[in-house]
Amino acid sequence: MLPFLTGNAYVSLMVMHFMVSVRMLGLIMSASVFMLPSVPNTVKFWLAIALSIVIIPASGASITGIAMTSVPLMILMAAREFLIGMVIGFASSVPLYALQTSGDIDGTLMGLNMMNIFDPTSQTQVSVLAQMKYMLAIWFYLHWDGHILLVRALAESLKFMPVGVPLGGGFEGIPLVDWAQKIFVLAMTISLPIFGSTILADVGLGFVARTVPQLNVFVLGIPLKIAIGMFVLLTVLPGAVDVFHREIESAVSWALENALFLR
Repeated sequence: MLPFLTGNAYVSLMVMHFMVSVRMLGLIMSASVFMLPSVPNTVKFWLAIALSIVIIPASGASITGIAMTSVPLMILMAAREFLIGMVIGFASSVPLYALQTSGDIDGTLMGLNMMNIFDPTSQTQVSVLAQMKYMLAIWFYLHWDGHILLVRALAESLKFMPVGVPLGGGFEGIPLVDWAQKIFVLAMTISLPIFGSTILADVGLGFVARTVPQLNVFVLGIPLKIAIGMFVLLTVLPGAVDVFHREIESAVSWALENALFLR
């Protein structure tokens, strides 16, 4: 045993690492960039422990000892830490979900939602464009160090929401409405060019149907809208990636602010 650490100091240090590991595990289990099924749960568990060892000295966090008074209170504090990590990871994934939702909207407008594929992340059938945009979002999220930004945000949360401090009566509720609104607005912003181009295509097909009744516009409309949608998608995709890039940091900051409902 080291001479400068007493028995109580060792217990406090162990509890501190345990609580921060639980908070980090909640982040890893809820953030889209970490919750890919290709990453085993064992890796996620040990990653949470390793990251907690790194961020505790960097954040300068300290434990008050309140969580060690009783076992039920310690379990309650561990649940609180896990929920804080989940809120930060879930709310910071707004740009990824928005880009995936925009792909779903694009597929509906272009008529590609008749052909779905299996998404191993959500275990559901999704549109081809939605899955393509989601994989693209994951790649750019890692390319722009979004995963490092998440870890830094969790380390910053230890200053605003210290480990071991009981609930102070500041519960305000999870802002699920704001979360869904941000996803929808950002998804519609990304999909507006394709939305406008498909409307113009429908208007043009309406004029063709009135002027050339012998032409079957229903058969012509499907490949026409797919061709126009693909052309517009290839044109505006770099701009959509720029919008995604601008939203990464703001989404993490918004997630950190809204995690304060458990202060």
